[in-house]
Parts: sequence; C-alpha cells; structure tokens
Amino acid sequence: MKVGQSHAELTERGIRLTRVFAAPPATVFQAWADPASLDRWWGPSGFRNETHSMAFKPGGAWLYTMHSPDGVDYPNRIIYQEIEPPRRLAFLHDGGEDDSTEPMQVTVTFEEHDGQTRLTMHTQFASAEMRDQVVQDVNAIEGGQQTLQRLAEHLTSIRKQDGAQ
Repeated sequence: MKVGQSHAELTERGIRLTRVFAAPPATVFQAWADPASLDRWWGPSGFRNETHSMAFKPGGAWLYTMHSPDGVDYPNRIIYQEIEPPRRLAFLHDGGEDDSTEPMQVTVTFEEHDGQTRLTMHTQFASAEMRDQVVQDVNAIEGGQQTLQRLAEHLTSIRKQDGAQ
C-alpha cells in the first residue's frame, strides 16, 4: 500500500481498516495519546469531539462526547487496556456507564515502513450480527475510513506547523 491508500475488510466478528500515513509511528501514535489532538480528528467527517477527561494509561479512560453534524450528542467511553508506544494500542469502546451493549474491542497497530506508518485498526464486536448492525445502521466502514482520512489531514497540518517554526 502507498501513502493515502486505505483498505477495509470484514473479519469473522469485526472490521479491519488499514491506511498508510506519511509520518513515522511515533508521530502517528502521539495523535492517539493527546486529547486535544483526538478532539481535532477522531470520528467521521462533520463530527466534532469534546473531551471530558482522559487518562492515557492501562486501565485509564477517555470520556468524550461526539457531536454529530445534525446536533445529536453521543457519549463515548474508551478504556485503555494496552499501550505500547509507538507500536500498539488496545482498548474497549462503548457509550459509557449507561450503555447496555457489549463494548467493542479495538486493537490499533503502528508499523514503520521507510519512515511511514502502516496503521491497522481492528474492531471486534460481540457477534457477527452486532458487527452487521453497526455496518448497516451507522455506516461504520465509511465512518472509519473518514476518521483515518481526518487523521491524515491532522498529521499534514502538524507537519506544516513544524515546518513553519
């Protein structure tokens, strides 16, 4: 894969998204570790985030609200399980304490290739039926690809800022 290319596939109970970024793994990983950064790029096009708290450590949580373009607010909670800078993240993702659905298990890997990063995000659901419902109801594959596109744009803006200093 080349920079900017992305790939999506369904797995037995999940969705795997892959994209190559024109930045080293440490830079891409840091975009996942900083709440101000996450607020700028996390989520599909048109959405914005508001971080309420973030403890970026195993057992820590990121609590945020995702605001949709049509004014609907979605509470979210990510509980970090594994953090191995700059190679791997694993976390549970759900709607917070009031969410009765099984959390999604997400694993993100950051592989270095010639100064670039191949990021793979695998989201695992409790069942294939739950995966299919999320794919159909919220267009999860397109939303995931848009999220990674927004990350690419964010990384480009960081490079431009660093070059301007």
